[in-house]
Amino acid sequence: HLASVTVRGGRMRVLTRGPIDLDLGNVADDGRVALLVGKATQLNEVAVVRLQAGSAEIRRLTRFNSGLLRELDLVRPKSVWIKATDGHPIHLWYLRPNVRRRRLPAVLEVHGGPHAQYGSGFFHEFQVLAAQGYAVFYSNPRGSKGYGRDHCAAIRGAWGTADWTDIQAVTEYIKQQPFVDPDRVGIMGGSYGGYMTNWAIGHSRAYRAAITDRCVSNLVSMGGTSDYVIEPDGYFPGNSWDRPEPRWEQSPLKYLGKAKTPTLIIHSEGDLRCNIEQSEQVFAALKLLN
Repeated sequence: HLASVTVRGGRMRVLTRGPIDLDLGNVADDGRVALLVGKATQLNEVAVVRLQAGSAEIRRLTRFNSGLLRELDLVRPKSVWIKATDGHPIHLWYLRPNVRRRRLPAVLEVHGGPHAQYGSGFFHEFQVLAAQGYAVFYSNPRGSKGYGRDHCAAIRGAWGTADWTDIQAVTEYIKQQPFVDPDRVGIMGGSYGGYMTNWAIGHSRAYRAAITDRCVSNLVSMGGTSDYVIEPDGYFPGNSWDRPEPRWEQSPLKYLGKAKTPTLIIHSEGDLRCNIEQSEQVFAALKLLN
């Protein structure tokens, strides 16, 4: 959202409202701002907002996607809040497809980062899954941005802890929904979302199937194969050579011996952040475990 504060300081004034996605561009001398405007059921369009006297009037300039959107049966997400077992609040959304079946298969999507966040923008993958008859759930567990410093920093150097507590709470919520078949709930995600998918199948039998995409599986080997080199005793304690224990404890690969969930592995050879060797280790382990 757009907000303003005077040069003298004071209270911040929020100028826009509602579940909307605003991607800002340049600011002109006359106070106009170029931006993209979108919603969960509306692909981004070009707009201009004029800032004056503490107000913001958004004027959309394009409607490139109107024809396409009229052809699609899009699902508007519902926003809810739940609590983890330790009382921590978790924000989540779900798409319930427009189908007549009483019980639907469901998919839990986990975002990357982990310090990223789901929000109010259009997400093609969610709508495609909903169009195929899946109920789609997605949340911002601890580690996500958007809910303050402490919520985001709760898993710093401690992946697979409070984040997993929150994911389990979301999973339980999914299975309790009357329109969901509790025996057909899957989990999927990319990057850190792939990490959490790997973690989930090594710690739980709650999921019927899983998709781990461009994943993180071994924080020890990732310390030397990612383009984002993990420095000693920085974000993660220890290092990748003579003090690997804290990182190995947080590595899903350590726990894949308990995995029983059918899993699809997706990875691109050109991924520099999460090197393909991370998925190769998952593949090898699951293959050896049959």
